[in-house]
Amino acid sequence: MTSSHSRTRAATVLVALLAFFLPAVPHASAAASIQEVTGFGTNPGALKMFRYVPDGLPSGRPVVVALHGCTQNAAGYGTGSGWTELADRWGFSVVLPQQTSGNNLNSCFNWFQSGDIERGQGEAASIAQMVDKQVADAGADATRVYVTGLSAGGGMTSVMMAAYPEKFVAGGVVAGLPYGCAQAAGSPYVCMYVGATQTAAQWGDRVRAARPGYTGPWPRLTVFQGSADYTVKPVNMTDLMKQWSNVRGADQTADVSDTVGGYPHQVFRDASGAAAVETYSITGMGHGQPVDPGSGAAQCGTAGAYVLDVNLCAAYAMGHSWGLG
Repeated sequence: MTSSHSRTRAATVLVALLAFFLPAVPHASAAASIQEVTGFGTNPGALKMFRYVPDGLPSGRPVVVALHGCTQNAAGYGTGSGWTELADRWGFSVVLPQQTSGNNLNSCFNWFQSGDIERGQGEAASIAQMVDKQVADAGADATRVYVTGLSAGGGMTSVMMAAYPEKFVAGGVVAGLPYGCAQAAGSPYVCMYVGATQTAAQWGDRVRAARPGYTGPWPRLTVFQGSADYTVKPVNMTDLMKQWSNVRGADQTADVSDTVGGYPHQVFRDASGAAAVETYSITGMGHGQPVDPGSGAAQCGTAGAYVLDVNLCAAYAMGHSWGLG
């Protein structure tokens, strides 16, 4: 045997001994990923469905529906907002509807089109079918389904809460609009830039008309709004508060006025003492989703276009108040 053969054999023996005596290193399992789902229903609104399901998620867990804003997509919003991160942390699945360019060139959900905001029609019906599909596939808790969204996705969040209130226990509107705002204002642009002149009762009547004969319970609402938002004016947060406090039987006087993360925060309670509406005014923030990137317990999200680092993660605040974590 040559010296080179001896060295090779010695090296082989050394590797074998190391493998025997050193602890085995477990193989890292692949993290869950956002997947497209087809065949979720008749899909009258011609939307796409994506979802995020953490690996090993047991049955009986909640579902969050997260609706992206204009120029965004499902995956980008799901990760940027922090919802997929929280899904891993707290154990729930995320449904991520996606608009198509055939419906809207700017990828905005059509929160202002009558044919897309009524029960059983268009985009609203497609999103409702996605909820049913996810609850069935994941064996999820149908009594713990939530809906939230940014901008046009926030407008569509109001739509889902009004047209399908029995499917959602709570909703979160970020820089969005009240239900029926475009119709009340006569134009989506007037709604966004000026607001619509409606009393709290008139706002509430628009929601009640979306689900005739429904007696409740109605979803509770959380709103996030930048005080320097010139795309969706802050008056829309006030109108959302009026609309959903009226629907929930609350007045428009805050029962709690304090600060969270240094930002003004209010809670409006219904007759039973439960929170009907909760609002966060993000001082100095423009149009976007508030996030707080980092590894802290209350941190989540990744800053990007219309996803703004303001040291407060809206997804965390919503999820925490909803009892997700």
